[in-house]
Amino acid sequence: MGNQIRKKLTDTPPHSDTLTDYDRAQLKLYARLLDAEAEGAALSEVAQHLFGIDVDDEPERARRVHDSHLVRAHWIAEHGYRELLR
Repeated sequence: MGNQIRKKLTDTPPHSDTLTDYDRAQLKLYARLLDAEAEGAALSEVAQHLFGIDVDDEPERARRVHDSHLVRAHWIAEHGYRELLR
């Protein structure tokens, strides 16, 4: 992902029972995270490519950013997508 997308990222996505503007801006990221999970991609690879975080330099942050966005990606895939269809 390009730097322009990374600039918009926060360390944790919003917690909401509805889709947020942040979620809508990060739909591609969420899809890529779900794909990476399905493929068994390593945290180091995902953190670097999708978030621009070096896991060797910031292991706790890399895990936090990855896991929180992955949880949100699952929520959207299971529930939030309905709002996109309206």
